[in-house]
Amino acid sequence: MRLLATWLINALALLALPYLLSSITIDSFTTALLVAVVLGFVNTVIRPVLLILTLPVTVFSLGLFILVLNGLMFWAVASMFDGFHVAGFWSAVFGALLYSVISWTLSTLLLQKNEST
Repeated sequence: MRLLATWLINALALLALPYLLSSITIDSFTTALLVAVVLGFVNTVIRPVLLILTLPVTVFSLGLFILVLNGLMFWAVASMFDGFHVAGFWSAVFGALLYSVISWTLSTLLLQKNEST
């Protein structure tokens, strides 16, 4: 049940992006759901491999290269879907950053564990 809630929260975070960045568009809730699944897969499987491969650059840039990787992955996922458009690289970087912040905030607020026991 928690996985389903996280999936919906990520889709809602994607739907919020066009209101904050005009260079990102998403056509429908269905597209947002599909993009959320693919972004989750990319972040779970491909991102760790890329982080290891680019570790020297990441260390040299004091971790800022991770923002570039996140933007490139966000942009790559956008290129896979017709209903999800990101205008360019910097839009992808800012979009990935905003997506992470919105998703984390919503997850923190809505998926709190009951710690009163």
